[in-house]
Amino acid sequence: MSIEETVKHVFQQVLDVKPNEIQPDVRLDDAFGVDSTEMVEINVGLKKALGLEMANNELKKQYSFNEIVKILKAKGAH
Repeated sequence: MSIEETVKHVFQQVLDVKPNEIQPDVRLDDAFGVDSTEMVEINVGLKKALGLEMANNELKKQYSFNEIVKILKAKGAH
């Protein structure tokens, strides 16, 4: 599974959205009204799925899908 597919899967689990609802360049808080608790759940889900070390508040709800993927790739996810 690619990083993009993994991120979409975690978004689906936490936010109960369909993959086609995830827009690459729209902020999560604008697209889905994501709150801080949901962002912590997304962070934890991505850390587990990708085996990465990062703080629970490293990814922000103001980030877009593409920004999150870029950050994860920079941290060594593949």
